[in-house]
Amino acid sequence: RILRMDADTTARKGSYEKILSAFANEEADILLGTQMIVKGHDFPNVTLVGILLADLSLYANDYRAAERTFQLLTQAAGRAGRGTRPGQVVIQTYKPDHYAIRLAARQDYEAFYEEEIRYRSLLLYPPAGHMLAVQIQSRDEDAAMLTAGMIRDLLQRKTAPAALIGPAAALIGKLRDNYRFVIYVKDVKYDKLIHCKDIIEAHLRTADLPARDLQVQFDFDPVVPY
Repeated sequence: RILRMDADTTARKGSYEKILSAFANEEADILLGTQMIVKGHDFPNVTLVGILLADLSLYANDYRAAERTFQLLTQAAGRAGRGTRPGQVVIQTYKPDHYAIRLAARQDYEAFYEEEIRYRSLLLYPPAGHMLAVQIQSRDEDAAMLTAGMIRDLLQRKTAPAALIGPAAALIGKLRDNYRFVIYVKDVKYDKLIHCKDIIEAHLRTADLPARDLQVQFDFDPVVPY
């Protein structure tokens, strides 16, 4: 007896609760699903958890990919053995030596932190450094691209932050007919990023922009990729 929980099976109102209730009442032996089944549910009689393609989230365009992978695996592993009987967790992965997966299997939070913070410090990612995401969008793709290049050149000339990444197409390159580009600015000093934002805004107020609908948005220490 198998229950399935994913975006398709939980589309109707109340279906999410109905599936969880059925599984809790032992109306099924197996609950098969996506990430939504791993967070916070308490099933005392679950003794085996299997995680497929555990390394998939490591390839996300996100500096927190290892953190999110570790978090997801430890949450999933925590669903097994919550009652009186011991639990077992089986992780299927193509990257068994990656520290996020290896340490999640050991439930070693402190060792993961030490490894992750070392990489964050090396690459100036939060919380070891600070980052500013500058997103440029317009219905005119050339105008958005041209403005993104102009902003990068401006920052290089006037502020010289520790690192500039981009411009590049955003993760969702086109949304609601708007073309989107992103620049990431990194520095140890948060004040330096505020100064970068001020420089950009001052320039945009007086610049002859290539399109009237251009929008420039700022996000300090973003927690989701752009």
